[in-house]
Amino acid sequence: MIPRVEKAHYVKDFIIHIRFSDGTDGDVDLVDELYGEMFEPLNDPELFRQFFVHPEFRTISWPNGADIAPEFLYERLQIPA
Repeated sequence: MIPRVEKAHYVKDFIIHIRFSDGTDGDVDLVDELYGEMFEPLNDPELFRQFFVHPEFRTISWPNGADIAPEFLYERLQIPA
């Protein structure tokens, strides 16, 4: 089953708190993932904070068209203790 992002909110720096449809939630730090043509503009903190949960793809997306596979986010999840 492909994980689906249900909710997401900005934490700080390049960290997003994500809740998946199975109830799993935690923080994902994307600081080391913002490279390549689509992602480099997201190194601008103002643009980075403009992410949203895409209603069709059920993952986080940005206005410039960048998005990150929900499977990748799920694997990188730092679950609170």
